[in-house]
Amino acid sequence: MNTTADPSDITPARGALLTALAAVLVGCSFTANSVLGDYPYAGGQFLRYGLACILLLPLVGRGAAAPLRALTARQWTRLALLAAVGMVGFNLAVIAAERSAEPAVPGVFVGCAPVVVAVLVPLLDGRRPQRVVLYGALTVAAGAFAVQGWGRTDGVGIAFSGCALAGEVGFAVLAVPLVRPLGPRLLSATVCGLAAAESALAGVVLDGAGWLRVPDVTETAALLWQAAVVTVVGFVCWYIGLRRIGAERATLFSGLIPVAAACTAPLVGTGSYGPAQAAGSALVGAGVALGSGAFSLVRLRRSAAAVEDHPGDQRRVVVHRDVAAAGQPDQPGLGDDLLGADALAAHEQQVAGAPRDGDRDAGDVVGEPDVAAGPEGLGEPLGVRQGERLRDDGLG
Repeated sequence: MNTTADPSDITPARGALLTALAAVLVGCSFTANSVLGDYPYAGGQFLRYGLACILLLPLVGRGAAAPLRALTARQWTRLALLAAVGMVGFNLAVIAAERSAEPAVPGVFVGCAPVVVAVLVPLLDGRRPQRVVLYGALTVAAGAFAVQGWGRTDGVGIAFSGCALAGEVGFAVLAVPLVRPLGPRLLSATVCGLAAAESALAGVVLDGAGWLRVPDVTETAALLWQAAVVTVVGFVCWYIGLRRIGAERATLFSGLIPVAAACTAPLVGTGSYGPAQAAGSALVGAGVALGSGAFSLVRLRRSAAAVEDHPGDQRRVVVHRDVAAAGQPDQPGLGDDLLGADALAAHEQQVAGAPRDGDRDAGDVVGEPDVAAGPEGLGEPLGVRQGERLRDDGLG
């Protein structure tokens, strides 16, 4: 089984849907956390991530050892930090914050993660933040605040809430260079194994001999849900989405976490869903759509449909740059993630001349300009920009 490639039909739109699913599953895990209040923290994290690692091992296949051996010491350090900061540390910070602050406080801080990532990732990549992504992130943060509100807290609660925000940002940013060499499944299995070991170490240091005990029936059900569904399914979906649409747009979907938590909390009697939560959910949805480029995508599809149906354009020929010659498979190129190199030169045909404004003769040829890879080299972004290819959306 190939551990470094995703299915070839994962388009940016589908990547966004998988990222949204991952965020919803994580939001549901907050409800599961509410029934684990009496279980030792480190022991619970050890069981969750250890079981998730075991469940993921059959999915990575026999070839997993080679990519792991190829990792550098710096990459292993990044993996350890990802597990420590984005997983174990994040959950520990949330629990510590809730000891002196109401749960809404760390939730509001975590809701600001899209804003931080929208600014931090471009700066680390040597480019300016994208304005539309930043506007979307601010809208998502406002929606998350409306969903959760603000509660009682003190300086300690605010400090640990800030640590939770750092953990959420680290979970996205630290994973960016690791998704490509390892793939979503192997990356998920590796960080879960590291997180389990780090949780055991933290448990022995913080709780001594009482760091692990046999869970009761309710705790067992909650831990199984977190391990099998939230971690295995959620992490793989998240890393596929991160690879396809980039950290900036993927983190926008973390605004769905408090929405999912607010929707599921009434099911276990730990919260309510009212007008404020509904308004905040609408803001989060609008921010995700704005920052991810969904509005532009809808306009593009409508425009393409109108051109296709226009009688004057029925005989025009559209030539796509990345379409292979007849009978030739598409193979990876420099800017492609999975699809391989462009068509062989022997099968390429030169276009005699580019169309001019006002050309309306039958047989006009329209060529698409070349496009570079999206932000961070993770494939085309979900938003539609000038020159973006249409074939990923079924329009080519």
